[in-house]
Amino acid sequence: MIIFTATPETIRHAADCLKNGGLVAFATETVYGLGADASNPEAVKRIFAAKNRPENHPLIVHLASFKQFEHWAQDIPESAFKLAEHFFPAPLALILKKRPEVSEIVTGGQHTIALRVPNHPVALELLHAFGGGIAAPSANRFCRISPTQAQHVADELGESVDMILDGGACQIGVESTILDLSGDKPTLLRFGQITRSALEAVLKTEIFIPESLEQTTVKTAGMMAIHYAPTTLAMRCDSDLLAVLLKDENQKIGVLTCGSDISSAPNRTVISLPVNPVIYAQNLYAKLRELDALHLDLILVEQPPQGEAWHAVNDRLSKATHHD
Repeated sequence: MIIFTATPETIRHAADCLKNGGLVAFATETVYGLGADASNPEAVKRIFAAKNRPENHPLIVHLASFKQFEHWAQDIPESAFKLAEHFFPAPLALILKKRPEVSEIVTGGQHTIALRVPNHPVALELLHAFGGGIAAPSANRFCRISPTQAQHVADELGESVDMILDGGACQIGVESTILDLSGDKPTLLRFGQITRSALEAVLKTEIFIPESLEQTTVKTAGMMAIHYAPTTLAMRCDSDLLAVLLKDENQKIGVLTCGSDISSAPNRTVISLPVNPVIYAQNLYAKLRELDALHLDLILVEQPPQGEAWHAVNDRLSKATHHD
């Protein structure tokens, strides 16, 4: 699989590829997306086949502008206009009631659709060149570690992708915030860089967070109990338990620390990330992939801090690892 540096020429070529039913992986500010023409059901089905993703899992449709939302959604509430004016383009997907003509292959059989305007020059240039909606989940195998570099896509999906546009390493590193506006109350379905408090400040109302999947009837990306996971068994643990587990010298163990000073040793590979939620998120998936490629017996992830700034990181780790 050839990786193309994003230029005006390769972006036009990628747009033509999409118009012809192809699959194009491209950089966004969050992770790399695996894109297809959202108005072409056969092209969208290729996404599910490439990722080995069940067809009842809805996709996010990426658009160049909030003005295009009306072509995909109906009964758009005033809250969506407020959020778009304040944030877009942004790592924020809004779930709205879909228009009847939108294929349910995109929405996982639901009557709602997730839409967003990505904040990345390559993604936006591609969307403008294409002119329509691009359905684009993360460009990785279903439930595995999301890609934040073009090479990650090539390594994982290979020839099942027609074209990979290299837009550099993703700036945010974890997927977008998802907010459901299709019901009676705004509901946060996935944590991301845009926090609950930031959303509440704009909407001036409380945002509901379901404690379990039973508290929402809307499905969206990232709601699996196991997701974003390496193939190697991974475990989260606090620093005290980490010290105990590292005494086992018989296992090949990789360690992802959060501020702790741990030295490498025989059968030990240590990668350190700072106690900074922005930098940690930027590097999380790439470092998990780096450890996963070493074919270890176990990956230990030191538990990061709690608090709203860490919600997205802890959400991803809760699905990628076992706890204690």
